[in-house]
Amino acid sequence: MSSSEPTIPQAEVAGLVMPAAAMVITSFRLFVRMRQGRLWLDDAWAALAMVFNVGFLVVVWLYLHDYARYPQDTRVALYYMVAQFFYAVIWSSRITILFTVVRLTFPGSLRRMLVRTVFVFLIAWMVLAAQIFWTCAVQSGWKTESRPQCSIGRNVAIAQIISDVLSDTILIIAPFRLIYRVRLTKAQKIRLLSVFSTSAITTIVSLVHAYYVLANAGLKVIVAAIFEESVSLIVANLSVVVAFLFRISTEESTTPASLELKSIITFGSQPTRKSAQSNPLSTPSMVVAIETQTIQMGDFSMSAKHEAGRDGNDTEAASLESLSKPGLFHDA
Repeated sequence: MSSSEPTIPQAEVAGLVMPAAAMVITSFRLFVRMRQGRLWLDDAWAALAMVFNVGFLVVVWLYLHDYARYPQDTRVALYYMVAQFFYAVIWSSRITILFTVVRLTFPGSLRRMLVRTVFVFLIAWMVLAAQIFWTCAVQSGWKTESRPQCSIGRNVAIAQIISDVLSDTILIIAPFRLIYRVRLTKAQKIRLLSVFSTSAITTIVSLVHAYYVLANAGLKVIVAAIFEESVSLIVANLSVVVAFLFRISTEESTTPASLELKSIITFGSQPTRKSAQSNPLSTPSMVVAIETQTIQMGDFSMSAKHEAGRDGNDTEAASLESLSKPGLFHDA
């Protein structure tokens, strides 16, 4: 073992602290969404990623801590489980981000394309997970080591690099059209794009992990995998956590004002729900409710109505204006 290689106790600490931090942030995200009554598919995938993250934490601890007491077959099985839970957290986190963008996207071609991309991500996940088995199955020497670790080699590293870069690029580009269609200041758009662009952090960490895989760097591969899966899950929750923190910051730093003076940025809406009024004596009419996703950023110098403009065909503007006054349209 080289002097620069982490020790097993150091790897154990990383294997506890990083997944635990990701679990806390995910739990906070789910709490916020549940309290707001906005649980959706992206939250379901975040919860699933957290379950996989707990499994990863457990098997990494068993794999690293006092592994000598386990039978050899159990040690080999633990290595396979570490690899599979790693992929499970990585790809379920990416699907979480993708569904976050989907829920903010209006029905149309872009939304359909994003939903199809979810299936592409699932296929990539299955292929990479299977690649571990067919690569390591033909190697027998590693299975007799005291702490078994398969040398997954060049092909697996290349596959990881390609899939990581392409998928993270999709997650960075996907929100651009959505955000630029909303009427915001340049600074606000940059702020929001920065939140979604944090997927680039996952790409950087994944490249480091792939480098160690290519170098067959032993315990460094495990530590890099710990950081990559934890960072992936943390990044998947940032859009919700940052939105919540901005809302709290705005509420604390501004004086109470009417809804017309509050800057509520509407990203998109869910499909409208229509229901006829139940009173048979009233004039026949239709009540339309639009569910919107909002982030409260700060005060504008103009009213929401003026900001929205008078273009009735602008869906984002209509949603923004509807939040500034009571009426048939309201934030669900």
